[in-house]
Amino acid sequence: MTLRSLLRLLPFRRFRHPPPVVGVIRLYGAIGRFGPLHIGLTLADLASAIERAFDLRDLEAVALSINSPGGSPVQSALIYGRIRALAEEKGVPVYAFAEDIAASGGYWLALAGDEIFADDSSIVGSIGVKFSGFGFHEAMGRLGIERRIYTAGDKKAILDPFKPEDPEDVARIHELQGDVHEAFKTIVRTRREGKVKAPEAELFSGAFWSGSRALELGLIDGIGDLRSVMRARFGDEVRLKPVLPQRGWRRRLGLVKGSEPGLASLAGAPMGGGLGADLAGGIIAALEERALWARFGL
Repeated sequence: MTLRSLLRLLPFRRFRHPPPVVGVIRLYGAIGRFGPLHIGLTLADLASAIERAFDLRDLEAVALSINSPGGSPVQSALIYGRIRALAEEKGVPVYAFAEDIAASGGYWLALAGDEIFADDSSIVGSIGVKFSGFGFHEAMGRLGIERRIYTAGDKKAILDPFKPEDPEDVARIHELQGDVHEAFKTIVRTRREGKVKAPEAELFSGAFWSGSRALELGLIDGIGDLRSVMRARFGDEVRLKPVLPQRGWRRRLGLVKGSEPGLASLAGAPMGGGLGADLAGGIIAALEERALWARFGL
């Protein structure tokens, strides 16, 4: 006899008919590791929360509460993949809700939902791939600083910010961006099959739209907030249970580095860069994270 069957024998209605439960996973922030404290959304930090959300008792659905301007395409794909794998394994529907922003990698996360909702004024879309950085070689020349770097492999120092830009490096990055963009487009085609109502050239241009316009384009399924939609689907007694990541104090303070690549960029950090490179990398990472939010006016 199952637990639910035993509960039906009890005289109390609430025990006999427990209210449906919706596990809520909050996906707030840029995706990847950013800045000196290595803050951001990664599968390593979210895996336990995702698994616990799908293991809740009396579970009817999982809801994703998303507020993200994007970031690392790898971490976006990993988080998306873990949610979809558990949804299919458990046979549980997933609903995604965009708050201020579900753009770029944030929209990639939203695609894990069987249905996607947003506010009229939410920012949705930005289906593209961006790389940005800085170049310091002219400033170093004016300061009389000489850059010394030694590599084994002629591409090891690709996009070094202390060297002049190399057209071959730029071409290589464009090639890599094309591969990542195609992977993003494939997910959109698969998850929104039969729903999108605009040419791919428009949808995949990197443009972003309001929630109301995204609904017209077929990028989302409806306008609404998490609580209202879940009550409409599962009744007023539905229990929304947030499931938060479990992080030790050392990780919360940024004293433990994750094993994932940190920056949303597609370029790898050279080994043995030294204190100066670490400092410059931290500054660039913090600026990159801020730029992700600033692009959308936040």
